[in-house]
Amino acid sequence: MQRYFVNNPSEDGRFQIIGDDYHHLVRVMRMKQGDQIICVSPNGDSALCEIAEITADQAIADIVKWNEDSPELPIQITIASGLPKGDKLELIIQKGTELGAYGFIPFIAARSVVKWDEKKSKKKVERWQKIAKEAAEQSHRTKIPNVEEPFNFKELVELGNQFDYKLIAYEEEARKGEASVLVDVFSTMQPKQSLLVVFGPEGGLTEKEVAMLTEKGFLSCGLGPRILRTETAPLYLLSAASYHFELMR
Repeated sequence: MQRYFVNNPSEDGRFQIIGDDYHHLVRVMRMKQGDQIICVSPNGDSALCEIAEITADQAIADIVKWNEDSPELPIQITIASGLPKGDKLELIIQKGTELGAYGFIPFIAARSVVKWDEKKSKKKVERWQKIAKEAAEQSHRTKIPNVEEPFNFKELVELGNQFDYKLIAYEEEARKGEASVLVDVFSTMQPKQSLLVVFGPEGGLTEKEVAMLTEKGFLSCGLGPRILRTETAPLYLLSAASYHFELMR
């Protein structure tokens, strides 16, 4: 069933669908009065709704019933990705959203080949946010992950203070066979707690960057015995989280 992220309902229990979502509902999906959709409010509550009215610029949907189950990961995982080449970050955002990521923070790493263009910044971030929104709708999420404008590395290091747990996915730890840190963190975390995980760009993080993060309390962890690409590693971690917090329980 089609899902739309909308504003809070009116006092009489009706959702208003406007803008791009209205265009999608009417022009793409060709829905009409009486069809049912899912509407998700800003606080993450979702409801089965029935389209009551379609005008020239909006659709009105009546609430049939509120949904009680939540498809969100029990913990809040934010992915910090060193800016990679090409459209790899778009892939991370799209698939990471489908796998339950809470948010995304691109950052400029020492080995980032991509040069961030401040003039194109707004349009780029808007595109990333749109990708997250569409992936959240497709995967029936009740939250759209927030995609930040790229941080510089010092800003990223200081950001760690805002999270309950913070990790570095470091390939040197994988080479050493480290396999306990991620498991220990998952075993310790409680529902609603936050986790920030830092992933390097192609070429990985430098020893200096890892040292700066470690000094601020970040723990280095391996992600299995294989060395993963920059776009694969976040998806591995999110899949492991889903297995631990959802399938195992």
